[in-house]
Amino acid sequence: MPSYASAGVDSERFTRVEEQVREPARYRVLLHNDNYTSMEFVVGILRSIFRKSLEDATAIMLDVHQHGVGQCGVYTREVAETKVGQVHLAARQAGFPLKCSLERI
Repeated sequence: MPSYASAGVDSERFTRVEEQVREPARYRVLLHNDNYTSMEFVVGILRSIFRKSLEDATAIMLDVHQHGVGQCGVYTREVAETKVGQVHLAARQAGFPLKCSLERI
């Protein structure tokens, strides 16, 4: 192995830089209750966009209905933003005002 001195590098001034690897920030994706979007549509969104089982989708839909908000999942920012956009697009195409948001954890 060649020495740093033979390569013209001052080995005393050479320091090792350690990079800290951090986990990406996580975001909760939330659905919000309204008086117009059908429960069936919300369950369909949860199943198709968030890949929830029928049982999980129904439980989240009931949280939205009873508590005003329900958590669909936790994702990195890019994935969360994409899912929010997909929900809004599908809701608008179906004529519903369903609101979806993300919240940093």
